[in-house]
Amino acid sequence: MSLAQNKKALFDYEILEKFEAGLVLTGAETKAVKDGQVSLKGAYVTFHNGDAYLLNAHVSAYKPAGKLVDYDPTRSRQLLLRQKEIRYLQGKTQEKGLTIVPLSVYTKQRFIKVEIAVGRGKQKYDKRETIKKRDLDREVKRSLKN
Repeated sequence: MSLAQNKKALFDYEILEKFEAGLVLTGAETKAVKDGQVSLKGAYVTFHNGDAYLLNAHVSAYKPAGKLVDYDPTRSRQLLLRQKEIRYLQGKTQEKGLTIVPLSVYTKQRFIKVEIAVGRGKQKYDKRETIKKRDLDREVKRSLKN
């Protein structure tokens, strides 16, 4: 079940490869994420000491948990990936123009997963092309419907 989508990433980046990663959360954060209180807008993945971290993902405080002291909603959260995948993705970030962005957060059985992707930033004309294609598809669907 999908909990959050990063639509901006799909618009700003050309997606080359996708990966599934686990997400390390505290108990209250887990409840908040399952409640849909998560935003991936502006989030990205970095590597530090051989581990992958999700930065700038906003997880709101879980209201029924009461007031959480010193809670940072945009703290860096560790991603659970295999060591081989981490090395591969680190190599991809070294290449010019490639970055790793989260696409969605979802549940898989009882676990919370993040779909991350290797993406190349789109130029302005690529974005215009995407908008034009979307509008044409919408027109075609509308004409077929009538």
